[in-house]
Amino acid sequence: MKDIQHYMRSGTLQLAALPPLSLYVHLPWCLKKCPYCDFNSHEVAGEMPEQRYIDAVVADLEASLPLVWGRTVHSIFIGGGTPSLFSPQAIDRLLADIRARLKLTPDCEITLEANPGTFEKDRFRAFRSAGVTRLSVGVQSFDDRHLKALGRVHDRAQAIAAVEEAAQAFDTFNLDIMYALPGQTLESLEQDMRQALALQPPHISIYHLTIEANTYFAKFPPVIPEEDMAYAMLDKITEMTGAAGLQRYEVSAYAKPGHRCFHNLNYWQFGDYLGIGAGAHSKLSFAHRVVRQVRFREPKLYMEKALAGDAVTQETEVARADLPFEFMLNALRLRDGFKLQDFADKTGLPLSAIQKGLEEAERKGLIERDFVQVKPTERGFDFLNDLQSLFLTE
Repeated sequence: MKDIQHYMRSGTLQLAALPPLSLYVHLPWCLKKCPYCDFNSHEVAGEMPEQRYIDAVVADLEASLPLVWGRTVHSIFIGGGTPSLFSPQAIDRLLADIRARLKLTPDCEITLEANPGTFEKDRFRAFRSAGVTRLSVGVQSFDDRHLKALGRVHDRAQAIAAVEEAAQAFDTFNLDIMYALPGQTLESLEQDMRQALALQPPHISIYHLTIEANTYFAKFPPVIPEEDMAYAMLDKITEMTGAAGLQRYEVSAYAKPGHRCFHNLNYWQFGDYLGIGAGAHSKLSFAHRVVRQVRFREPKLYMEKALAGDAVTQETEVARADLPFEFMLNALRLRDGFKLQDFADKTGLPLSAIQKGLEEAERKGLIERDFVQVKPTERGFDFLNDLQSLFLTE
């Protein structure tokens, strides 16, 4: 890690204030690697080195403290892998160690990702007692055929039991659902959504199954629904969630009032996040620059490096010319768009940097704007890639 003076030196940007800060913690193990997954996740072989890994994460945090000194943390997200494989005692210790080193807001949102099939009764309650305030349950589907095709370790009954348990233990929770699955029809999607909504989740994240490079599905691609069918499925999802009182506030996120995910909103609004744990990414702002970091990916190597105070494998300063696109890539995913003042505050750039793109987007009917706010139109939301690409630098 470079000396803090290195980050504070003068540069090409002028940030009036620093954006909100979140913390991401990556716990990389899962029971079985899913064929569609391109996250940094590793199958558990033998005993999971729970204590040593948390020692490493805490050492990683310690080494990073000078970069976020004095800043308040608004949200924590513990992702993976399958973080619910860690014992509630280990999560308790992790959060206590974080609290001892960082200033958290009184209402700090603390999310833990959990998968059905990795919990016994009362385990979710124990996570709640450890300080977790929000659970994100990776259901993906309630249809046993689809779960099998996706290589999930749980079945429909376990998925329902896990969500019911989450609803009892937490005031707010999220369901992760996927659509455009191998062999899925509009009818089977509708059944899936009916079951999901019957459990009354206050938040649902819904993702189109995409075939990512370096996954089992990339080598052996399944047959997935055509694009037109996938659009019809998305329309059905938006109609059903809307009728159930969930508002689509981001391309893939639907929430009841008061249940939006602050952590994800902070990403989309170009906030800062410190990422610790194997393969975690960070984006941190300073008065004159924005910096990105990546941690070592492989858990064993990460633990060695982090315990030696050297967890960062890659660090880059975001080029001034790339900032407009990086900001717009996130902000345009939001139904409400962004305030023009936020662009200036979070990039340190003048509005002229995005003027040309905004004019083009408005001409094509992809955004609507006034002197304060810019937001995607229905069409802009449907053709988001086209909209975002207008802000790419030549």
